[in-house]
Amino acid sequence: MKKTWWLVPCLIVVLALGTVGCAQGGGQEVVYAAHQQQTGIWVTGQGEAMAVPDIAMLSLGIEARGNTVAEAQSQASEAMDKVMEALKNSGIAERDIQTQRFSIYPITKWLRDEEEEKIVGYRVTNVVSAKIREVDKTGDIIDAAAEAGGDYTRIQGINFTVDDPAPYYEEARSKAMDDAKKKAEQLADLANVKAGRPTYISEGAVYWPPPIKGVYEGGGAPIPAPETPISPGELKITANVQVAYAIV
Repeated sequence: MKKTWWLVPCLIVVLALGTVGCAQGGGQEVVYAAHQQQTGIWVTGQGEAMAVPDIAMLSLGIEARGNTVAEAQSQASEAMDKVMEALKNSGIAERDIQTQRFSIYPITKWLRDEEEEKIVGYRVTNVVSAKIREVDKTGDIIDAAAEAGGDYTRIQGINFTVDDPAPYYEEARSKAMDDAKKKAEQLADLANVKAGRPTYISEGAVYWPPPIKGVYEGGGAPIPAPETPISPGELKITANVQVAYAIV
């Protein structure tokens, strides 16, 4: 019994020492890794590239109301058929038209006397996106769709883009890296050291301008006047990079 009790404390001591050693070893590795990450000159570079849009993404659709689902759906279907025909007649290929949303919702009204909500009708919404490859025809296409759909027409907004953005990404990245290098060299001069090669590079998200909203929305509003003016302007594509340079 004495030998047994003598071995137990020794075993506990050995295990405790082993645990401390691991913690110390792990702590040294963490400190070393953190030290390595904080070494050098860390900068953020930004680059911009300007692109002339060659694609217009038009979001439009139909909203109809009726006393029954069948009535509302029939009106929406008839109006959407006319809008789709107008889009195709304007030169938009069928592959460039895609359904974004289709919904059927009840229209309710609160009856104060009866103290309950009652369904008084139904609303059907059908929204599609159309890719316009001839940007200069965007205004004419909007007019044609609005005329075809009549008062059922709903145009959600327009987003301009480019068909092949890769060259603009590359230009923005190149400028961002140049910007980061200049900043690192300036900081190195101020600190009386020399910036070496990059040891870490991380690219942030590329920024695209948000879509233009509110070309025509809401029920009961008048149809847009003929020859709707649309100006695509330019797109500013921005790239951000974070770079760490070694100190020589």
